[in-house]
Amino acid sequence: MKETKTWYMNGFIGIVCIAVLAAAALLSVWHEQIVVAALLLVVAVVFATGVTIVQPNQAKVVIFFGRYLGTIRDSGLFLTVPLTIRQNVSLRVRNFTSSKLKVNDVQGNPIEIAAVIVFRVIDSAKAVFDVDHYEEFVEIQSEAAIRHVATKYPYDTFGDEDEITLRGNADVISDVLAAELQERLRVAGVEVMEARLTHLAYSPEIASAMLQRQQAAAILAARKKIVEGAVSMAQMAIEQLDKEGILELDDERKANMVNNLMVAIVSERATQPVINTGSLY
Repeated sequence: MKETKTWYMNGFIGIVCIAVLAAAALLSVWHEQIVVAALLLVVAVVFATGVTIVQPNQAKVVIFFGRYLGTIRDSGLFLTVPLTIRQNVSLRVRNFTSSKLKVNDVQGNPIEIAAVIVFRVIDSAKAVFDVDHYEEFVEIQSEAAIRHVATKYPYDTFGDEDEITLRGNADVISDVLAAELQERLRVAGVEVMEARLTHLAYSPEIASAMLQRQQAAAILAARKKIVEGAVSMAQMAIEQLDKEGILELDDERKANMVNNLMVAIVSERATQPVINTGSLY
């Protein structure tokens, strides 16, 4: 099915024509022309069934005895084909927020995920005839797409910063989700305008364990930075002493100095220096 434009005319002109037919029927009755009056009245009633009102951002799908005639997209009062069924289809932008879904990411970790989908109907014929209840179709397919996308990526990565993750690459995940949804909902004549994750978390049964893992990874990363800085500072101190000629240190004393500096910098607690004041005797 593909949306087409049906025949319609200004509704006020149609109402005037119907009124003229009704007046002619009354005039025929006055002149005792009952048959003519009945025919005119039947024609007026039949034409009256074609009067319809279309609200802004709404479409009227016109069906004539099971046959799709077309769609009215303009808003206002119109006269269209009589004896037709006219089904309303909203063209407004709408939101759909999925429920919190429990799925496994690509690494098998159970997570909770939810998203908001912004969509609108762009083909009223597909929305009405190609799927059954397109609103429910959008909801079911949206949740299916969210589950599928969640299983393709890890929740988080511990080490590989270039890997795409659900937590760290929200924009990329949103684009992937919107593209997959558009592919699924094209059959319903629906355009996906935006898809964004609204909830993302580890499932309660593993949340504490994953928090400890994240904390451990953060501590290791911080330690790595501290060690790199300590090595750089120790190297700079030795080079500065050699350059200024303040002290002449052999390899053993340099090793002791580096050891003391590393302990002082890397230690979590403040160091307590021991001052050598010499012998009292």
